[in-house]
Amino acid sequence: MHGRLKVRTSAEEAARKQKERNAKAAAFRAGMERILAKKERAELDEELMLLTGKILSANPDVAMLWNLRRQCLQTFAKADEETGGQSLFDKDLSFTEMCLQVNPKSYCAWHHRCWVLENCPTPNWDKEVELCTKYLKMDERNCMFFSCFNFKFLNQVIQLAVHCWDYRRYVVAKANVAPAKELEFCTEKIQNNFSNYSSWHYRSKLLPILHPNKEDPSRPISEEKLKEELELVLTAAFTDPGDSSAWFYQRWLLGYSQPELDLAAFRMDTAKGLAVVTFTRPVNLKHKDAKLEIEGLDSSANWQSACFDDSYSVTWILRDATPNLPNQLTFPLTFTDEFNQTHTLELNKTSPTELFAIRKPKFGTEFGVAVVDVLKAQLESCQQLLEFEPDSKWTLLTAALLSKAIDHAANHDQIVQYLEKLKNVDPMRTGYYQDLIGRWGTEVRLGQWIDGKGCPAERLDLSGIGLVHVAYEQYLAVASEIDLGGNKLAEKSLAKFGHFVFCKNLILKGNQIAGETEPKIRQICSGLQQLELV
Repeated sequence: MHGRLKVRTSAEEAARKQKERNAKAAAFRAGMERILAKKERAELDEELMLLTGKILSANPDVAMLWNLRRQCLQTFAKADEETGGQSLFDKDLSFTEMCLQVNPKSYCAWHHRCWVLENCPTPNWDKEVELCTKYLKMDERNCMFFSCFNFKFLNQVIQLAVHCWDYRRYVVAKANVAPAKELEFCTEKIQNNFSNYSSWHYRSKLLPILHPNKEDPSRPISEEKLKEELELVLTAAFTDPGDSSAWFYQRWLLGYSQPELDLAAFRMDTAKGLAVVTFTRPVNLKHKDAKLEIEGLDSSANWQSACFDDSYSVTWILRDATPNLPNQLTFPLTFTDEFNQTHTLELNKTSPTELFAIRKPKFGTEFGVAVVDVLKAQLESCQQLLEFEPDSKWTLLTAALLSKAIDHAANHDQIVQYLEKLKNVDPMRTGYYQDLIGRWGTEVRLGQWIDGKGCPAERLDLSGIGLVHVAYEQYLAVASEIDLGGNKLAEKSLAKFGHFVFCKNLILKGNQIAGETEPKIRQICSGLQQLELV
């Protein structure tokens, strides 16, 4: 048996590893005891740097040790009158680079690197940008040539690239790199690899700076640039329809994001002593800097959240509202938020005792004719792709989004078909697609309701649209009659009924809500006169 390598048994291997762990733990405890003793005596010297370096090189997530290194560096820098400790700072930059190779996700190491650059006499920000470029060239999908034996290294490269994008945004700001140059870098990265989430995301931050929409500041980029970006994203998406990165970027281009804070609706009935004000996003009217002003109403009125506490909510209710309304037909409502931003809504006097206003919500971006033509062409391309790959998840979802962006109301039936197909193609997200069906159906019906009379007495029909959760409750708060029949609402939806402040007639038949819940519903909706459950 001469010349053969002895293979350890599993028991021997486990004992060897345990022995190594014990030795490392003993060395760690001894090092920490020595460090803590020096810390107690305020000995900020070379030995402390050496001791902290040994531990951090193996475990860069001990924040206290980085703090001690910073104290040492500050002490050494004051003593070095000639260069201010520049060489020591440079040495610590190299040290952090080594630590990041051990753990690329170490926030302590990234933070220390930023501190070193901020505090050293002559930081080389351009070099940091070059370093980021070097690391980002090691993108995970460009490293697939490594064998499976290098998987651990490959994972480190992936993590380093992810964190390096955040660090790059920091250093380019310090180095005053032109946004146009950074956009070129993003374009290069995307052209090399369409499946680069971070680069697409960075692009969405740069474009509003370089190509703002001057005609409509609420839109992120100009329509001319938008057309170019839509072409780029279509090329990327069709190169690999199964990759989600380009599809997500397209959603940003189409304007699917959280709405800006604004007043949504208002209704007051002085005969009932009841008022409600709603917002596009949750606010806290109890915040010391928030202020709501209506002519004739005391600004210190006690508004209560519809969420049954004083937290953030889209709906706020005022009971015992007895203002002295002047004879004018319109009233300005002004809301100043906690960030001192002012929002206004013009209220109309619909009767001697009632004020009402509702702002038509923006459920998406309204595009010009030129962009709509591009979107129609892209939708046609998606439909062609679906002929060859009918079960392509991202293509189906994008076809739904494009149809919605082109003309939501006209295309709604087709949109629902796409989403129903997605429930079969992607069953793990059935609930998400069903929620979109109900939410988007609500958007269409709300648009029709508001485009009509926009009158609170008008019946709001939300029946049979596949609702699993009540959506856009801030607009339902001012409706007198709400039809939610024939949906998929369950008892867990009852909490949202607290927003139905002025609802007198509520139709719930054909849902998954049992008849015995009627007392609970009437307790939540105290103003109900008629309730249909079955």
